[in-house]
Amino acid sequence: MDLDTLKIDLKGLKEGLNSFEFDLDDAYFKAVNAPEVSCGSVHVSLDIVRTESDYFTLDFHEEGTVIVPCDLCLEDMEQPFETSQRLEAKFGIEYSEEDDLVTVAENEGILDVTWFVYEFIVLSLPIKHVHAPGKCNPAMIKALEEHSATRISEEDERKPIDPRWEALLKLKK
Repeated sequence: MDLDTLKIDLKGLKEGLNSFEFDLDDAYFKAVNAPEVSCGSVHVSLDIVRTESDYFTLDFHEEGTVIVPCDLCLEDMEQPFETSQRLEAKFGIEYSEEDDLVTVAENEGILDVTWFVYEFIVLSLPIKHVHAPGKCNPAMIKALEEHSATRISEEDERKPIDPRWEALLKLKK
């Protein structure tokens, strides 16, 4: 994918509303080369409002599905998402980012939204990625259960328990 399509020429925008649409696929995620998400299909709507004073309001709306590893079985899983985010931009001497305000070098006038789009996608994903119940890789789930620290074997049950731990177990029950 040519990431140049995500570079917005702010100087060339008319006053008022300017709308853009982007459909991103696996090629976008490979070009961004970031670790969290490497595949997906995302539709991005970007509305930019330019004021007389060369101040810009960018409203992003992104929705789609990305492929992330399941935290339990490590198999790839589809994670749907939808997010709306806002950025403010203005012209200045040099490029800088402060919170939600981006200053674009006036001599260039180009704002590259490639990384912003990616960050908004990743921030909208839940912290924990887990398949729906019963969809995880059964072999991996079995291996997890076999090696789980909470599993008590028959051999462990036959060993005498330290009286201090036994008192704590009674409290737990």
